[in-house]
Amino acid sequence: MKDVARQGPQSRMRDDGSMGQSLVPYKFTPFMNDGLEEVNSNSLRTYWRAIRQNIWLIVGITIFATLAVAAYQIRQPDRYQAQARIEIGRDSSAPGLKENASFSGPVSEDAVYFNTQLQILTSSALLRRVAKKLNLEQENQFLYPQQTAQSQKEWLGRNAMGNDSTDVSAVATTPERHDLSTAKRLEPYVEALIKGLKVEPIKETRNEVKETRLINISFSHNVPQIASNVVNAVADAAATMNIERKAETTALASEFLQNRIAELQSQIRRREEELVSYARNNQIVSLDANGNNVVERLAGLNRELLEAENERHKAEAAYKAALAPSGAEALGSELTDQNNQQGTKLAELRQRRAQLLVENTEEWPEVKEVDKQIGEVEKQISDGRAKAAANIRNSLETHYRQAVMREQSLLNAFNEQRNATIAQNQAAINYKIMQQEIETNKSILQSLLQHSKENDIAEAGLTNNIHVIDYATVPDRPVGPRRLVSVGLAFLLSMGLAMAWVVVCERFDDTFRSIGDVERKLHVPALAIVPPVKGVSRRGILSGIRPVALMSNGRSGSHPELLLGDHDSVIAEVYHQLRATLSLSRDGFELKSLLVTSSLPSEGKTTTAINTAISLAESGANVLLVDGDLRRSNLHELLNVNNERGLSDALSNTMDSSEILSLINKTQVPGLSLLTSGPQLKDSARLLDYQKLRQLITTLEPEFTYVVIDSPPIVPFADSVILAAEVDGVLMVVQGGKSPQEIVLRSMRLLDDVDAMIVGVVLNNTKLQPPDTYYQSYCRKYYLEAR
Repeated sequence: MKDVARQGPQSRMRDDGSMGQSLVPYKFTPFMNDGLEEVNSNSLRTYWRAIRQNIWLIVGITIFATLAVAAYQIRQPDRYQAQARIEIGRDSSAPGLKENASFSGPVSEDAVYFNTQLQILTSSALLRRVAKKLNLEQENQFLYPQQTAQSQKEWLGRNAMGNDSTDVSAVATTPERHDLSTAKRLEPYVEALIKGLKVEPIKETRNEVKETRLINISFSHNVPQIASNVVNAVADAAATMNIERKAETTALASEFLQNRIAELQSQIRRREEELVSYARNNQIVSLDANGNNVVERLAGLNRELLEAENERHKAEAAYKAALAPSGAEALGSELTDQNNQQGTKLAELRQRRAQLLVENTEEWPEVKEVDKQIGEVEKQISDGRAKAAANIRNSLETHYRQAVMREQSLLNAFNEQRNATIAQNQAAINYKIMQQEIETNKSILQSLLQHSKENDIAEAGLTNNIHVIDYATVPDRPVGPRRLVSVGLAFLLSMGLAMAWVVVCERFDDTFRSIGDVERKLHVPALAIVPPVKGVSRRGILSGIRPVALMSNGRSGSHPELLLGDHDSVIAEVYHQLRATLSLSRDGFELKSLLVTSSLPSEGKTTTAINTAISLAESGANVLLVDGDLRRSNLHELLNVNNERGLSDALSNTMDSSEILSLINKTQVPGLSLLTSGPQLKDSARLLDYQKLRQLITTLEPEFTYVVIDSPPIVPFADSVILAAEVDGVLMVVQGGKSPQEIVLRSMRLLDDVDAMIVGVVLNNTKLQPPDTYYQSYCRKYYLEAR
């Protein structure tokens, strides 16, 4: 049986010629992307189906939201709107005033200037003026218009403003710049004014030039007189603030100019006195370079210093030459030869000796006498030369020292004169700087005096370029609230949001809610779809959300199958179809043992197992229902059977076939037997052994037509996976709208890992799709008519 290849639902020809669907087990094969990201080509149809399924929810939300908005709009009082019109004229310069950044024509025509005026009209400073003028702080009916008519009349009498009686000067005058407490106190009234105030420039639609200098000011309030008063006050306050701002500008300029002029005059007077004192202290007579004796003296000393340096260089060279080893002797010899007679005598003696040697030898007495005379003369000449050289050295040294002293003296005098010249030049430079500063301040003073005169002329010629064209009258017709429009928008918006919420829930729902979801995402046939049970019947059936008792008290003698037939014919028919599908010819595949399981607890697997077993027994088959949940068994309580011995005994002890069959109990349902779980042991989870399970199922299958096993959930426990490996087929129970796809896919993989044969899926507690709903209503009508 485990070697049957995976096949789809096959159609075969019945004996009567009709077509029937034969059942073959499916072997689960997961998607490449786990089946969670499949693109649905019929998404629009799916969304439309979801909207149809939740149509009453959408209708309820739409009706509730629409009625809530309608009730709110009915409770809202009427609002009246008053409108005034002002002109932002060209801001021309005052007569005689030179054009500058504050009063020039191009600035007033700039779009920035016009936009600035628009912002000023809604500024908090201007609206505080309005609140003060209208005395809104003392009147609660501005913020709370639901006061009595008498109090409104009193307020209107005190604050009435007509079209022709509005006085610009009556609006609050100079604004408080530093009164933060007043601004804080008036903040609620300013916020209310901002909320109802509307400022819009007027466009001309009849000509090519669309821009104008006109602005509409409108205000809406529940009291029409208040609306007109506020609009007129805002228009007057805008004109007043504009002229005050211009006057304030000229006043500030005049004050600045006067202060600056006085400051410059005092500074010029003080700097002139400092200049005179500085010239006297530094003995500055003339700043002309040609008439300055100090500079001339410095030039003369410079020339003398150069001459002294040249003379010192010459004396130094002569003195150093005399200090040479033969320099002084040569100089002395030259002087001696030129001024002494010894040289002539020496020449004569040498000439005589030469004559004597012509005829005589050197040993001749007369020659020796001449030699003696020549030696004496040479000694006299040598002594004279040495004395002359010493005298020359002393003379050159004396002359050199005199030259050095003269140069040093001139250098000291030059340095002293140069320092004096530098000091006088520095004093002259500072003197000139002080003179230039005084002249600059005098020039600035003249310019400020000219500007002061121009500012006086501008202050005398101030004009207001903001004018009120039309004052607001008291409106006699309300402009809001637009109740029908609001209700219509609420209807459309609530319906759209409800439909969007349904579509979003459908888009992000990762559960199984239809047969198509199961077959498309699991590639496993959906054998049945069990609709939700609306309530508990008197015999005790509940919805398949969790395993429940099929009888009211567990001891009733009523036939359990009657619960399927008498109280919900559609649910009974669902299980009859499931029985037919399981009982069909399977082309060689024999389904003897069936495991009923689910991915998570409370998905209805126990209810499905019981009803499937009852439905099979109703057909005349001998059916055994096995409680395979050794941890949390309850089939014995639902079918009122003793649980003293059961499956745990068969698995924990070695028994033969007769002993195993002795553990089976009969139930009140004909053809249905029950093998309870037995007493719960400490190591119940370890009892599920492959060999013992195979031996147990081999013993039970020949004795019964079908063996239906109720097992624990797959994901929390491994019991179902072990049981699935030993049965002929596995029936998965998936609760619609609850079982996550990832968990179900994981369960299918676990079954696939042990080569379990999945015969199909029962979609439990699932809202029927439109075709199924039609089928359900038709079946109910059919059974009611039959009764």
